[in-house]
Amino acid sequence: MSKLRKDISHGELDATDLQLLRKLQSSARISNSALSEQVNLSETPCWRRWKKLEDRGYIEQYRTVLNRKKLGYDIVVFTQVSFASHDVALTNRFEELIGGFDWVQMCHCITGSVDYLLQLVARDMDEFSERITLLRRIPGVTAVQSHISVKEIKTDAGLPVEPG
Repeated sequence: MSKLRKDISHGELDATDLQLLRKLQSSARISNSALSEQVNLSETPCWRRWKKLEDRGYIEQYRTVLNRKKLGYDIVVFTQVSFASHDVALTNRFEELIGGFDWVQMCHCITGSVDYLLQLVARDMDEFSERITLLRRIPGVTAVQSHISVKEIKTDAGLPVEPG
C-alpha cells in the first residue's frame, strides 16, 4: 500500500487537503488568495494547510516545465541498460554517473531482462549517438538497447490524488 493511501486511510489527509494537492499539482504558481477561493477556505486556513502539506512532505518541490522542442531537444529516447553482474560498486557508480547527466530525464532500476530504464533527450541523431556511446562505456554496462519516440502522446508528471 502506498504511503499516500496509508496516510489517507489513517485520516491524515481530508477531502480539502486532497483538493489542495490537486489544485497545486496543476498550478503551482497559484496565489493563496485564488487557491483559497477554489477550495472554499479563507486565506489563513488555506495557507496553514498548504504549509502543513509541505512540512509533512506531500509537496516535495515546485518546478517549471520547459518546452523541450523550443529548447532544441527533438529526440526522446527510452534506453534499456543491462549489466552482466550486479556488482554493487559498479551499479552504484552507474547510478551516480546517471544522476549527473542532465540529459537523462528519468532512470529506474527495473525487474525483468534488463536492469535500468532511462529516458533521455538529444538535439539530433549525432548527439543521441554520442550519448549512447557514453552509456556503453560506463564500467559494468554490457548491453544498451534504445527505442526512439516517434510521437509523444502524453507527458504528465502529475499523480492521481484521490481518497484511498
